Amino acid sequence: MRAAVYHNNHDIRLEEMPTPHIGPGEALVRVEASGICGSDVMEWYRIKKAPLVLGHEVAGEIVALGEGVERYRTGDRVAVAHHVPCNTCHYCLTGCHTVCDTLRSTNVDPGGFAEYIRLPSILVDRGVFPLPEEVSFEEATFTEPLACVLRGQRLAAVRPGKSVLVIGSGMTGLLHVQLARALGAGRVVATDIVDFRLEAALRFGAEAAIQAGEAVPERLRQFFGGWLPDIVIVCAGTTGAIEQGLHSVERGGTVLLFAPGAPGATVPLPVNDIWFNGTNIVTTYAGSPADYAAALELIRARWAPVGEMVTHRLGLADTGQGFQLVAGARDSIKVIIEPQR
Repeated sequence: MRAAVYHNNHDIRLEEMPTPHIGPGEALVRVEASGICGSDVMEWYRIKKAPLVLGHEVAGEIVALGEGVERYRTGDRVAVAHHVPCNTCHYCLTGCHTVCDTLRSTNVDPGGFAEYIRLPSILVDRGVFPLPEEVSFEEATFTEPLACVLRGQRLAAVRPGKSVLVIGSGMTGLLHVQLARALGAGRVVATDIVDFRLEAALRFGAEAAIQAGEAVPERLRQFFGGWLPDIVIVCAGTTGAIEQGLHSVERGGTVLLFAPGAPGATVPLPVNDIWFNGTNIVTTYAGSPADYAAALELIRARWAPVGEMVTHRLGLADTGQGFQLVAGARDSIKVIIEPQR
C-alpha cells in the first residue's frame, strides 16, 4: 500500500509499505479521508519519532475483520479513535480518561495518511464509531477534533448566557465558536492575526472578530459594555496568546488552555491577580469515547456546517503540500487527505 511518511515538516515522502496484517479481535480499515491536525505540524513534537506515518482524524470503511469480532461487518463506514482509555485505572475511574496511560499509548497502525490502517483489538472494542448514512467520510474526520472541543468546553463550564472569547481562529478555534453558540453561550468573540481566519470566524458564528495584535482587553470592554468575557479559550499555542487570555477574562471567569505551547514554554503568572480575581485556569487534552460518540451525533444533527470548513482536499502524494498549508496558518482552515485518490 501507499503511505505518506513523515521525516520532518518539509520532508514527507510517498512510500510503499506492506498492508498491515490483522490478528484476532482486530480490523483493517480502508482510509477514505484523514484530516491534518495542527498537532501534526508541531515539528518539535513529531520529529523525535520520525520517520513515521501520521494522521489521526480518520474515517473509512472496514474491509477485513479478525477472528472474534462480532459487532461490525465488512463494508461498515466508520470514524476511528486513535487513542482509547483502559476504563479501569485510577484516572479513568475518577473521570480523567485522557490522562490514562493506555489512552496515551494506543494508536492506529501505521497512521491515517496511508491507504489502510490496522485497528488493534482495544480500538475495535471502544474506538470504532459507525457513521450514520447522512454523514460523509469528510465530515466524519471532524469527530476527533470536535470530541476534544466538547471535553474542553465541558471543563470550562460553557453554558447558556456565558460570554466567550476564542483566541485563535484556526479549525479548532472555529469549532469552539460553533459549539459555544450551540450550547447557548451569549456573545462569542474571536481573535486571530490573519484576516482570512477572522472572516471565517464571523462566517461560522462569532459576533465580532478582533485582530490579536490590537489592544484586545480594551476592545472587548467596548464590545461587552464595559465587561470582559466570562470564558476565554486559548487555541493559539504561544505565550503571548496565553498572557492575552489571562488579561482578557472577567473576574470569576475561566481561562481554558486548549493548545499546547512550545517545549519548555513558560509564562509569568500574576499570581495575586489570579487569586484576588478568582480566575480559574483549566487545561484539556484529547477526548474520551463518550466525547467521540457525542461529537459524531452533533455532526449528524447538523448542529454546525463542519463540511464548509474544508478548504483543501489532497491525495497522498500531496500530503507535504497539505502540511505546508496547515503550518502556514494563513489561507486554509481544514485540509483533508484522501488516500484512495
